[in-house]
Amino acid sequence: MPQTANTPTEFNKKAAWNALWALVIGFFMILLDTTIVHTAMPAIMEDLDSDISSILWINSAYLLTFAVPLLVTGRLGDRFGPRNIYLLGMVIFTIASLWSGLSTSLASLILARAVQGLGAALISPQSMTMITRLFPYAHRGAAMGVWGAVAGIASLVGPIAGGLLVDSAGWEWIFFINIPIAVVSIAMVLKFVPKLKPQAHSFDWIGVALSAIGMFSLVYGIQEGDATNWEPFIGPISAWHLIIFGILMMALFVWWQSKTKAEPLVPLRLFTVRNFSLANIAITFMGLAIATISLPMVFFLQEVRGLTPTESALMISPMAVVGIIMAPMIGKHINKFNPRTFALPGFFLMGGGTIAYALMMHADIPLWLLLIPSAIQGFGSAMIWPSLSLAATRDLTAVDAGAGSGIYNTTRQIGSVLGSALIAFMMDSRITAQIGELNQPADQSAIFEATSVGLGQALMLPGIVALAAIFSVLFFKSHPSERKLRG
Repeated sequence: MPQTANTPTEFNKKAAWNALWALVIGFFMILLDTTIVHTAMPAIMEDLDSDISSILWINSAYLLTFAVPLLVTGRLGDRFGPRNIYLLGMVIFTIASLWSGLSTSLASLILARAVQGLGAALISPQSMTMITRLFPYAHRGAAMGVWGAVAGIASLVGPIAGGLLVDSAGWEWIFFINIPIAVVSIAMVLKFVPKLKPQAHSFDWIGVALSAIGMFSLVYGIQEGDATNWEPFIGPISAWHLIIFGILMMALFVWWQSKTKAEPLVPLRLFTVRNFSLANIAITFMGLAIATISLPMVFFLQEVRGLTPTESALMISPMAVVGIIMAPMIGKHINKFNPRTFALPGFFLMGGGTIAYALMMHADIPLWLLLIPSAIQGFGSAMIWPSLSLAATRDLTAVDAGAGSGIYNTTRQIGSVLGSALIAFMMDSRITAQIGELNQPADQSAIFEATSVGLGQALMLPGIVALAAIFSVLFFKSHPSERKLRG
């Protein structure tokens, strides 16, 4: 295989895998923190005497400060070294976790979560950058497979750990648990992750300002749209005003990137690479689907079927368990094939399994039947994550690794933010519509069935989005090196 600018001239397999295991601890912590907080929200709301619209800002503040800086933090890793920025992000995330657990007011907790999101934004793109630079293409698929398995483990452990910690020790411990994990991660990164040579970059400060303003307006507008039920143009500055302004600012940002004579924050030439562009489209769809799948499922299992948080987490665990098992196995072979070989059936299984789950949501369905579509979702997820990551990073050089990782993480996070807002709106509107069709007064069983059908209709959203992603991955192309590896 010919060497590229991002391929080490001498691949040290043991050193690269030691570094990977150090990095996945931080990745696991970020994902764990996202899923574990959802489980604790009712307890936090009761303890801090808050209403539901205010408590949602615990998650919204985190998503906002996570998504907005990603384009910049990827480049910071290039400029100052990905290891240094990763460690800085880990320290910020750890301090913010302690602050969150010690918070005695909702305002303090929301502010701490915002700082936590900033730490996550510093960590996230550096991980992919270091994998891209440490592993040559022939070995990168296996590394991405482990990455996907860690995502599955976090999605399994998060809800279960959240339920156990809230029931036994209190909601504060969902944040305190991050501290020992972070200490282990920092120690392992210092020991095993090499100091990669920084890339000389000038900073496009106008681009930084335009992207930050545009991303903030877009993400905040999406979150406010959910809070105001997407009603058009309420007040002097509504969610729709912010979204439109954000889109215009991002368009201006893209125009500036094409015209600036300094080094652009986002090298637009990356989008001339077909697989990179298609992978970013697909990961946006995947981010939206993943962010929207669990909420209707958990709400159905807890509110309609009466399961506890821990029991409901176990009911949707087949998706995570199958992903944990399959992702490393798929990753070992994925670099030998066109990325669409796994991504296409992956999205078909993900979307098909989700739609099957949606159609099965009835108040009297035997619960064991719901384990089947959850497992199908796991097979699809295990195929998707390494395929898209490999397609996005294949042609990134060392110079572009940070920018490319930042773009990829940004598009995924935008999909997640959009999905989080849309699913809440879909659940509320579909349940209201289904209950509104009942003859009044309705008995409890009829209300449960109407709620189940409404939640199933809301779950159609991630299912259809996952199937729509097929049209992007369908056009992935093989790289000459892939054909060489196969032949």
